[in-house]
Amino acid sequence: DMPSHITESRIHGGAYSSPEFAAIFSDANQVQKWLDVETALAATQAQMGLIPHEAAREIARVASVELLDLDALGREGLETGHILVPTLRALQGLCADGLGEYVHYGVTTQDILDTGLILQIRDAWGLVVQRLRGIRGHLLTLALRHKHTPMVARTHGQHALPTTFGYKVAVWVDEIDRHLERFEEAYARVMVGNLTGAVGTLAGLGPQGLEVQRRTLESLGLSAPLSSWHSARDRILEAAWLLVQASATLGRVANEIYHLQRTEIDEVREGRRAGQVGSSTMPHKQNPSTVDLISALSRLVRAQMVALTDAAFQMHERDGTTWRIEWAALPELFIYAGALLARMEGLLQAGLQVREARMRSNLDLLGGLILSERVMLALAPRCGKQTAHHLVHDIALQAQDAGVCFRDALLGDPRLRGCFSAQTLDDLLDPTAYTGLAAEMVDLVATKARPRASGDGAEAVMATQGNTSQSLYATEGM
Repeated sequence: DMPSHITESRIHGGAYSSPEFAAIFSDANQVQKWLDVETALAATQAQMGLIPHEAAREIARVASVELLDLDALGREGLETGHILVPTLRALQGLCADGLGEYVHYGVTTQDILDTGLILQIRDAWGLVVQRLRGIRGHLLTLALRHKHTPMVARTHGQHALPTTFGYKVAVWVDEIDRHLERFEEAYARVMVGNLTGAVGTLAGLGPQGLEVQRRTLESLGLSAPLSSWHSARDRILEAAWLLVQASATLGRVANEIYHLQRTEIDEVREGRRAGQVGSSTMPHKQNPSTVDLISALSRLVRAQMVALTDAAFQMHERDGTTWRIEWAALPELFIYAGALLARMEGLLQAGLQVREARMRSNLDLLGGLILSERVMLALAPRCGKQTAHHLVHDIALQAQDAGVCFRDALLGDPRLRGCFSAQTLDDLLDPTAYTGLAAEMVDLVATKARPRASGDGAEAVMATQGNTSQSLYATEGM
């Protein structure tokens, strides 16, 4: 056993993979999904009188991956140059009384592989939604707890105005909610199988082909396509792109925590785990190792999208030169995304250290300059907004150059004589009193109605009963 890929590595695999997603995209589960499709097809064909009932029963009896030798299938795949034929031969061989002759009747390899892949995606979909909702819940709790906690808002990497930490987090929550809505909206489009035969015309299934396809896919909890999608890979791209978008959001959150933990800022820290070591040589280091990893994983997820986009440039009715790209890139994307989601949920479950005192002290680093907008707007009724901006800008630059506090520079400038009393300036320059409607917007995010994204437990049960088109919506108050 010598795994070389990082997701299967005994050294790195625990960080770059998660057991649930690895199991979904394992060899065993992939082959079992192929067998499930073949079984469902045979059952439908038997019900419609196209093959003997005893053949469908026999195929169902032996269609278990546990009865197959996956290593042998791999070797035979190299010998035959075909990914599915070894499995079909093995399944046929397990069937008694020659009933294996009815395996794979009237369909083509890509029918089985694509439909099996959608079944894998559906399994993963529920886990993705579950993890995203868990992350959302932890972040919303954090946002509500700190909706009045003042901190510096930064634009272009510089101090801009005061905000609250809760509002910063609420922006993340709102973004995640949009991802959950996208998963809900995309579910019916993505969960579609394909049993259309060699060139997508259903010729091999005969005049009843559309009904065979519909009934087979319905028994698997999938919808039937209006036309073949052997060469139309938009469903795969959509599933992948949803994960890329969610991963990019969580990567952004990780980057924010990373920078807020910088020693010079030190406003938020990762929770420290027992036994955690930051450096092999510097004992004092407390490195943000989890957000390091999350940030890296978000980029690895995105990188697979480049390959999957290439895979969409299919030629004619089917094209192995591009289709084969998906076999490598899509499972990798899902496994990286699964690891990212697990790491982020674990980070938030453990709890972030929110350093409120440091947030407050950082608000004073510019000696009051962070309230320049507030001073300008207070001055505007006297002289006009543009003139007020020019005056305050000039005074602010002078204060920075001279190294004096903004309050003293304002009080000492003859152009503003009589405009502000010392007490009025003290009130204007209080950063905790200029966070706008940040707290109110946290409440808006917390109380809005939002869709319950498809793919959770209830939806998964409905899907297996062929009710995939039904959407569940729930208003969830927090």
